[in-house]
Amino acid sequence: MTKRIMAIALVFIGAITKVAAQELYVFTEPASNMPSNSIAVRLTNEGMFEPRFNNRSIAEVMVGLNKNIMFHAQGFLSDFDGRYRLEGGSLYAKYRLLSLDATHSHFRAAAYARTSISKRPTYTRDINLEGDNAGWQGGFVFTQLMHKLALSATIGYSQVFEQKSKQIAAMPQPDQMLNYSLSSGYLLLPFIYKNYNQPNFNLYVEILGKTDPVHGNSYLDLAPALQLILNSKTRIDLGYRLQAAGNMPNRYLKNMYLARVEFNFFNALNKKQ
Repeated sequence: MTKRIMAIALVFIGAITKVAAQELYVFTEPASNMPSNSIAVRLTNEGMFEPRFNNRSIAEVMVGLNKNIMFHAQGFLSDFDGRYRLEGGSLYAKYRLLSLDATHSHFRAAAYARTSISKRPTYTRDINLEGDNAGWQGGFVFTQLMHKLALSATIGYSQVFEQKSKQIAAMPQPDQMLNYSLSSGYLLLPFIYKNYNQPNFNLYVEILGKTDPVHGNSYLDLAPALQLILNSKTRIDLGYRLQAAGNMPNRYLKNMYLARVEFNFFNALNKKQ
């Protein structure tokens, strides 16, 4: 009887992993949080090939305190200004506001906030708080899971910290930005779920947009991505974002690739173990 209960529990845990896998978006965050008492480590590299090859590396630690609160801490390094150097860092927090659960589906709503520092010079009205600008950001994210399909929408506001020493004369300067996105994720494999050690293969398509509410410049990016999850602990992301429309000059992160590996340590903060 004990073995049967354990087997059922493992299948149930695996089913939860399978259901949630397709909302681990590559370019945005879902409203769902990582498991309580867990730690994850991410290494991301993103870059552009034109007008010349430049890339940024992001080291990130994520902590799930409980089912409602999680934190990210990031450090940024890049060669965007010539030699490879440390650019700055960022702190991100997310609080789950609402959870509605049903069989093979759920709805989540969350609020998020970020603050960042960066020593890069500013030369565009675009705002990117993951390496390029110092500032703050806040907003809301809503995620709906329906069996193998997950849909998510994000709305937020960003504002830079005034740093006149970083401004380049005669170049447009960042001030504030409206951020929005619509993301979809679909679980391609496995077709039939047997245990939580099975690899998960997910397909994502995300639409990422920003609008400068003062000057009216805006853009929309299309961002397809593939994701592999191994043993419910190791995650590998490959994606590319390309501008579909827009009129924002000298923008950041235009037509760029993203490659990421993530390692999860469940119950790492559980003192009872």
